[in-house]
Amino acid sequence: MKKTLLTFILFTYLIGLESYAQNFERKDSLRGSITKERAWWDLLHYDIEVTFDIEKKFISGQNTIRYRVIDKDAELHIDLQAPMKIKSIVQDGDSLGFRNEYSAYYIKLKNRQKPGSIHEVTIEFEGIPPESVNPPWDGGFIWKQDQNKKPFIANANQLLGSSSWLPTKDIPYDEPDQGMEIRITAPSNLVSVSNGRLNNKNSNANGTTSYIWKVVNPINGYGINMNLGDYKHFKDTYEGEKGSLDLDYYVLSDNLNIAKKHFKQVPKMLEAFEYWFGPYPFYEDGYKLVETPYLGMEHQSSITYGNKFENGYLGGDISFTGEGLKFDFIIIHESGHEWFANSLTNYDAADMWIHEGFTTYSEVLYLDYHFGSLSGNKYLVGLRDRITNNRSVTGIYNVNQRGSDDMYFKGAAMIHMMRQIIDNDDQFRDLLRDINKTYYHQTLSSEELENYIMEQTGLDLEGFFEQYLKTIKIPEIQYKNKNGVFSYCYKNTVKGFNIPVRFFIDDKEVWLNPSEKWQKLTIPSKDSKVRIDENFYIDFTEK
Repeated sequence: MKKTLLTFILFTYLIGLESYAQNFERKDSLRGSITKERAWWDLLHYDIEVTFDIEKKFISGQNTIRYRVIDKDAELHIDLQAPMKIKSIVQDGDSLGFRNEYSAYYIKLKNRQKPGSIHEVTIEFEGIPPESVNPPWDGGFIWKQDQNKKPFIANANQLLGSSSWLPTKDIPYDEPDQGMEIRITAPSNLVSVSNGRLNNKNSNANGTTSYIWKVVNPINGYGINMNLGDYKHFKDTYEGEKGSLDLDYYVLSDNLNIAKKHFKQVPKMLEAFEYWFGPYPFYEDGYKLVETPYLGMEHQSSITYGNKFENGYLGGDISFTGEGLKFDFIIIHESGHEWFANSLTNYDAADMWIHEGFTTYSEVLYLDYHFGSLSGNKYLVGLRDRITNNRSVTGIYNVNQRGSDDMYFKGAAMIHMMRQIIDNDDQFRDLLRDINKTYYHQTLSSEELENYIMEQTGLDLEGFFEQYLKTIKIPEIQYKNKNGVFSYCYKNTVKGFNIPVRFFIDDKEVWLNPSEKWQKLTIPSKDSKVRIDENFYIDFTEK
């Protein structure tokens, strides 16, 4: 694929994260902050029912939300975005009143609810959900037909959130601890696929079929997924660290044979990622790959796939090194999110670099595991050309604002540098596995993760994280190489940026500790060549 075309395609991949609002409004804080109406209750379970009217692009249903009271109750804050509408709200047989402000619905409870008690509220909803123009980045439903003119439908809501179609607690810090069940009713000539395991299938008298899917693990809201199509199902088993993992694949009938061959990358992915990150996080819910009418997304235990059964990114290599053609980008990247996004989830959207930085780096680790470290390093260095430094990787807190799309490539470059500084792949691997074990099925903040990494490694990385996550400045090492003396210092760095750097002097490895003050090093001769290790994302400039 020509570089200009691939650049355009990649731009569409990232463009959704670049919608940046300078001025935030009340609706942004309602969506992105832990309001008092959210804080007093802990989400436990969703029981969802959805019925499709495909001709009208209309859905209707209900969500029964189970929760535990953890503080004195106030109104109960639920999110649902227009044009979707709430028809009724019922608790203990009583209809409840509500008011709304933008997409925030405040439910007026009739009975006082004591801390520690568990309750349910059932919300009936309907409407025509937003239709995605550029899925999955602008979010919404995708209403397509396959090549046989049969309906081919999906939803993808990473940016819009689950409340774009379903009444939920649509904020990442709180997930349903006891999972969810979802019943999808659609015409019987279609197969309905969602997260988790198929628990039941019921044929209805009106020519529809209901598929009931069950998730037993916590699930992040934007990962709740529905797919309808003329699907054929095949399966496999992977013998992993926690035993036998069920692998289920749903593809359009015409693609069954090519999928059986191409999806053999899945066990290779699991082998690499279980080595680096620890056990696949959702053995109880299985692993699923589902063909969709868009490129794909990290829906938990139901990875959606539309990469045309080709290696690379739609057949191209986003690193322009050749290394990216050694794997199917969507299988590897979106599956990496099972560890970083779905099991371990950012507490606030501002810290989404945790999802995208580590998952982009999972591509490097996949190459490293199967093709060697030189392959992974080459790919990572190629990805760095994608960094724009247009704004900080960290977004704005409490307003549902993500950071720059540099969270992908700059985040990965930062993690790669951290690996170099640790300078021991056994320790680096232990760190990745410890992170996934400690924060298994939990939400966390960037600050919490940064402190954990520093505690586990014993490294002072406070300035390091601030430099790469919160500024757009590329660290620079200025140098002079004259008469057998190599002089060097840091420039363009934040206070506390004090990381050591690997150099090569006439191809001999040397570690230096630059600071803002000039330092000198005697080298073998005036003709000695000094270069910085290219694995460090630092400018190296002769003064």
